[in-house]
Amino acid sequence: MEKLGDGIFPDEVVMQILARLPVKSLFRSKTVCKLWGVFEFSLNFLNDRVKVRASCNGLLCCSSIPDMGVYYVCNPVTREFRLLPKSRERPVTRFYPDGEATLVGLACDPAFQKFNVVLAGSHRTFGHRPDGKFICLVFDSELNKWRKLISFQDEHFTHMNKNQVVFVNNALHWLTVSSSYILVLDLSCDIWKKMSLPYDPIYGAGNRTYLLELDGCLSVIQISEAWMIIWVLKDYWKDEWCVVDKVSLRCIRGMVPGIFPISQTSEYVFLATHKQHMRIAAQCSRVTEARWVG
Repeated sequence: MEKLGDGIFPDEVVMQILARLPVKSLFRSKTVCKLWGVFEFSLNFLNDRVKVRASCNGLLCCSSIPDMGVYYVCNPVTREFRLLPKSRERPVTRFYPDGEATLVGLACDPAFQKFNVVLAGSHRTFGHRPDGKFICLVFDSELNKWRKLISFQDEHFTHMNKNQVVFVNNALHWLTVSSSYILVLDLSCDIWKKMSLPYDPIYGAGNRTYLLELDGCLSVIQISEAWMIIWVLKDYWKDEWCVVDKVSLRCIRGMVPGIFPISQTSEYVFLATHKQHMRIAAQCSRVTEARWVG
C-alpha cells in the first residue's frame, strides 16, 4: 500500500478507512475538519503495510499485506492496536482460492470492552481440492484465542459482498452480492442463518442496496435513479422491517450513479463518491428531498 512522503494516506485509502468508521467517532476526531475536507488518518503506527478489512464502533481490523495471516485490531484515532495471535491451523491448510478469508468481520461492544474477529471461507489442504467445507475462525479478545466452526459449503457462502458487514444484536450480517438476502453469524451460539430483505430484489441499472446500522438497528438503504429508501429492522426476532424515510435524489441526479452511503444518523445519511463527501438531510417518517448540507 503506497503512502505519501509525509506518511499520510492517499485519498482513496482514506476513503476506505472513513467508510468503515462510525460518524460519531469521526466527529470526535480532531483530525477531520468540519466539512470533511481535510483528512490526516494514517496507520503507520502499525509499522506494517496493511489493508482495512472490517470496522466496528471506531475499531478497524487490518490484515498485513506482506505477511499473510497476520491481523491487527486498532483504533486509528488513539493509535492503540493489538496484534492478534495466529490461529493453530496447520500451515498446509489455507483459505481457498487466494489464501485469504472470503469474509472478515469485526464485532465490538464498547459496553463490555471486548471484541471478536471473524475469518471465514473455503479451506483446502495443500495438494488437494476443496472438500466443500466452509471454515470459520472466531477470535475472542478476552480469551486471546481462536475457536473454529465448520459448515458444509452452500451457495450463499460463495457470493458475498465482502465489504457489506454490520454488527448488531451480537451478530454479524453480510449482504450477498446479488442483494437477495442477508447472511448472519450469531456469535452468541456460533450459528449461521439467512435473513430476508424487506422487499423483493430489484435488478437493473441504477438499483443498488446497502447494509448499514441505525441507532443500534439493522438498516437497508435502496438507491435508484430517483429515490433513496431507508428501511430499519424494528423487531429483530420477528423480521419486521419498516420504511423510515424516502428521499428524492432529484437535486443530485448527476451524482447518483457514483454515490454510496457510508453511515447514517436519525437526521442525516452520509454519502460519498470517490472524490466527494456530502450529508443528506433525512427527516424520518416523511418523504423528503435530498439537499446538500455540508
